[in-house]
Amino acid sequence: MYNISTGRWSGALWWQQANVLETVIDYSSRTKTNTYTGDIATTFNANKSTSFINSYYDDEGWWALAWMKAYDLTNMISYLSMAKAIFNDMTGGWDSICGGGIWWSKHKTYKNAIANELFLEVAARLHQRTSGDTVGGESGPWHTSYINWANKEWQWFKNSGMLNASNLVNDGLNRRTCANNGLNPWTYNQGVILGALTDLYKVTGDSSYLSQAEAIADTNNSTNIDDDGVLYEKGCEPSNSCGGDGSQFKGIYMKNLYYLYQSDNKQAYKNFIIKNVDAIWRRGRDRSNHLGLHWDGPFDRAQASNQSSATDATNAALAFSWPVSS
Repeated sequence: MYNISTGRWSGALWWQQANVLETVIDYSSRTKTNTYTGDIATTFNANKSTSFINSYYDDEGWWALAWMKAYDLTNMISYLSMAKAIFNDMTGGWDSICGGGIWWSKHKTYKNAIANELFLEVAARLHQRTSGDTVGGESGPWHTSYINWANKEWQWFKNSGMLNASNLVNDGLNRRTCANNGLNPWTYNQGVILGALTDLYKVTGDSSYLSQAEAIADTNNSTNIDDDGVLYEKGCEPSNSCGGDGSQFKGIYMKNLYYLYQSDNKQAYKNFIIKNVDAIWRRGRDRSNHLGLHWDGPFDRAQASNQSSATDATNAALAFSWPVSS
């Protein structure tokens, strides 16, 4: 599935390559193994000619997050430098349309949740990895510190209307009215904002960020589920129309729910993670340990996005000595 010549996983879209890489890094970190450090370097070296920059700001955000985690794992400064270069490009997506925020793409046709959540999360994490980055400081791009960008993004995002009255994040804004477009609250949109808010809490110590994250998680964990209480992508799983993109979403939610749990130790989140992983292992895998899209079963097919998404959940459960029978 991993091509050592290209540093990519077969069948995964470009943005998913970053997420699969992050799955591998998380596994390496949890299990304290260096088995995959060579593959991480291969992916970096085989693809760095573009600096992991393209026409889509959300794609860039995924790669920035992955390279920060690679830096955390290996202490290779080149990975952190790449994340900073990517974020520098992302700042070019900010303008005054709809009061602020970054565009989804450089074509400037849509301001959506995922690009802005990633922008927030990347800024907050770069702040934590940049000595001297302070409010009012100039260590980041455009003579603005990373924490200033994070604060600016959150102030805009929370007032943009994308976070609805039910504490779920819809897909984006109407181009003409700048109002919430009411499109599906995908699980990955709930996940990335959990991670970003947790980072803001870690940076500031302000518990209101955790409270907001918990409100989103609690709603998602009682809404985007099937009849058994297992995470379910309601926007595409019922019709088997998740395609390439949607098959990645649930794992992104789960790794960020675990990140939130690391800060608030809320038992309900631990229980939710274990419940989902039990379902994956008992009903969502085949005899070769391939993991499918439908975590509560039946197993559908093996592909990189399905495997890495479900493995994001099992990675989270590793912290709990996850007890399941085979």
